[in-house]
Amino acid sequence: MQLHNYIGGQWVKPANGRYQQDFDPANGQVVAEVPRSDAEDTRAAIKAARQAFETWRKVPAPKRGEILFRVGTLLKEHKDDLAEYMTREMGKVLMEARGDVQEGIDMAFYMAGEGRRSFGYTTPSELPNKFAMATRNPIGVAGIITPWNFPMAIPTWKIFPALICGNTVVFKPASETPYLAYQLVKIMEEAGLPAGVVNLVFGSGSEVGEILLNDPDVDLISFTGSNETGRHVASTAGQHLKRVSLELGGKNAIIVLDDANLDLAVEGILWSAFGTTGQRCTACSRLIVQEGIHEALKTRLAERIRSLKLGHGLENNTDVGPLINQQAVEKVHRYVEIGQSEGAELVVGGSPVQDPILTDGHFYLPTLFAGVTAQMTIAQEEIFGPVLSMIKVKDLDEAIRVNNQVAYGLSSSIFTQDVNNTFQAIRDLATGIVYINAGTTGAEIHLPFGGTRGTGNGHREAGTAAMDFFSEWKAVYVDFSGQLQRAQIDT
Repeated sequence: MQLHNYIGGQWVKPANGRYQQDFDPANGQVVAEVPRSDAEDTRAAIKAARQAFETWRKVPAPKRGEILFRVGTLLKEHKDDLAEYMTREMGKVLMEARGDVQEGIDMAFYMAGEGRRSFGYTTPSELPNKFAMATRNPIGVAGIITPWNFPMAIPTWKIFPALICGNTVVFKPASETPYLAYQLVKIMEEAGLPAGVVNLVFGSGSEVGEILLNDPDVDLISFTGSNETGRHVASTAGQHLKRVSLELGGKNAIIVLDDANLDLAVEGILWSAFGTTGQRCTACSRLIVQEGIHEALKTRLAERIRSLKLGHGLENNTDVGPLINQQAVEKVHRYVEIGQSEGAELVVGGSPVQDPILTDGHFYLPTLFAGVTAQMTIAQEEIFGPVLSMIKVKDLDEAIRVNNQVAYGLSSSIFTQDVNNTFQAIRDLATGIVYINAGTTGAEIHLPFGGTRGTGNGHREAGTAAMDFFSEWKAVYVDFSGQLQRAQIDT
């Protein structure tokens, strides 16, 4: 299937006529042919979004919400098909793909409701016969740049709050997952979104993304991706005083104390470390374990990890799917070799899959290291693959220090049955998300999502916090005294 860009309400071929192929990472089969757009397509999309903004911002927010409600209904109707497309294009297990689509459904309905709850506030004026209030206002054209690992959830986290606030959008999805972006925009078109309000441009960051960062008609950028690219986005867009939201990496840890329910902890660790093949910004890659239960937990995990079945995500018995591409396989293996060279104990895994049935895909064995120290490379840098490192500690205080001694601060978790430990962890874990007796993944769309330190630049996605980024406050004063009153002036 050949995809087209969506610009000004029309599906159009790229102006340069260039295409590239989109592959299933589990078997190398072609999913679609995708435009390799350039500056001409991108500027056309920006122009369409700018023109549509003047009309869209004046559409009453409840009416904008009604369109998003129809989007959510259509996503729900097509959930199974969308999940299958996602597994074929991105590789995650079908159950996880359904969850990815469900997040999009939830966000559509949630933000549709915000069309009637986009509250401002009133406040008493310091002067007589004067009324004071604050209202939310749209900003303009939003450049939305999304990654491949959550090809439905993350775009909807960004696009839907942008729309409900009255902004228009130019959407550049990841080159690895264009087909889900195409399906999402088709659904928004079917739901009745006016022409130009959302525009879709396929292409590389160097050709499409750079235009979004530099074009003066793009007012804000919402980006999810690597820390390195995020720094470039911030510095480039910042030169033009654009508003920028960055959701970057994670080096998330699960703490397991001696009093933990080990059966529950093992399940939470396996899901957090190897769900989505470790390709989540919230994936657990560090396991901080109190010394009293370290060996027992290591033995249990090794046994369970060896039993995980790799395969195509559409197969019912698959536990772990492929990595996104061969470059990801090579990157993961480099980190495994670094871990071994720095003295970590390779307990299980540690190599690309040799099974001849899987040789056409990008598979890597789920991997467990023990004997890892807090400063080793594999305990500090984001690997973004199925590699888990065990770090032994004496007590909760040391566990919290180890958790916080990384460049990132997205998600953390603790398994304990002691309420005192629980509340100390809630207070002291320096991450944007904290889980108690659960893994590091599983954020819900009505709570703020984001992290501290190198994970981003302080903005949050999801919940009402998302609207803080996609809107700006306007203070309004209505003086009905019939005379000039000068605030802050002594009389």
